[in-house]
Amino acid sequence: MLALVAITWLPPALLSALTGRLVSGPVPFLLDLTNLQFVTTLPMLIGAEVLVHRRLRKLVPEFVDRHLVAAEDRSRFDDLVARAMHLRNSLAAELAILLLAFTGGYWFWRTYGSLHGATWYVVPVDGSMRLTVAGYWLAFVSLPISRFILFRWYFRLFIWYSFLWGVSRLRLRLNALHADRAGGLGFLEDSAPTFAPVLVAQSTYLAIVLGNQIWHQGAKLPDFRYEVVAFVAFLMLFVLLPFTFFVVRLREAQLRGTRRYGRLATRYTNSFEEKWLAASGSQSEPLLGTSDIQSLADLANSYEVVRAMRLVPFGKTMALRLAIVIALPLVPLIFTMVRLENVLAALVKLVV
Repeated sequence: MLALVAITWLPPALLSALTGRLVSGPVPFLLDLTNLQFVTTLPMLIGAEVLVHRRLRKLVPEFVDRHLVAAEDRSRFDDLVARAMHLRNSLAAELAILLLAFTGGYWFWRTYGSLHGATWYVVPVDGSMRLTVAGYWLAFVSLPISRFILFRWYFRLFIWYSFLWGVSRLRLRLNALHADRAGGLGFLEDSAPTFAPVLVAQSTYLAIVLGNQIWHQGAKLPDFRYEVVAFVAFLMLFVLLPFTFFVVRLREAQLRGTRRYGRLATRYTNSFEEKWLAASGSQSEPLLGTSDIQSLADLANSYEVVRAMRLVPFGKTMALRLAIVIALPLVPLIFTMVRLENVLAALVKLVV
């Protein structure tokens, strides 16, 4: 993490200082928010590798440890794990990502990510904008490294998608009565927060880009309201989408459980009615203290668990928390519209 910060941030800073663009000139280096990505988002993306690797390494075996994969499909499950590991370690994939970072990534930056006008990294020369020495380092070293790390995360999320899609096609032993109300797949919910650093890094980068537009080019935060909402929704969907692969399997388990526990409930309630409510029923057993009524209530609760089973292995609370975490880096942009002291004064009045 420190080495990448030194490679991506320090050389442009030194080159800008040597050319007099560190603290002076049109949009000097230290006033360009773009540089924050090399000391914020890039370290987060690197640090997330350890967190995600450790967490997923514990989650994947749960399919087998919880006996969710049928014995006849165990070899297919092992093949899915092996294929995911092969893709993760693919040199060809890494080279393709690197090429994309230098080509498509550069075009996207010059079109949408860079500031329009003279800055520390571009200056007008003979009627056109030319990169400075520091700008060349930014364009062909710092930004490609940052893009490569980000694109590699997209590829690893694709591997996770592929793995979960393959698992969803296996014969799974889902139990509609499971306490997690997701047929036993509730442990997958823990994978979404695992990717939180990757999502926060991207929303931080968006905040940096918007902050630059607001600070240096006179834009207003409301101008980007639709982009912000769409971006947060996209990042949430990016992590939650693979859970929908199990919708069919969970619906099948729910219907199967409803039929099975429905038939059980019918047999039990008929027997209960015949024993306690029918006029010709035997009343030799005292009603006070009998466990039949409690068993009837327990059966109703079990049936309600089956009926309330979720069709995706995550709940609304987790989705809401994820949205809040993603949106947090964008909160400081509010202070471009409202003065900080006004916000503090309103909070003091609310508390007092």
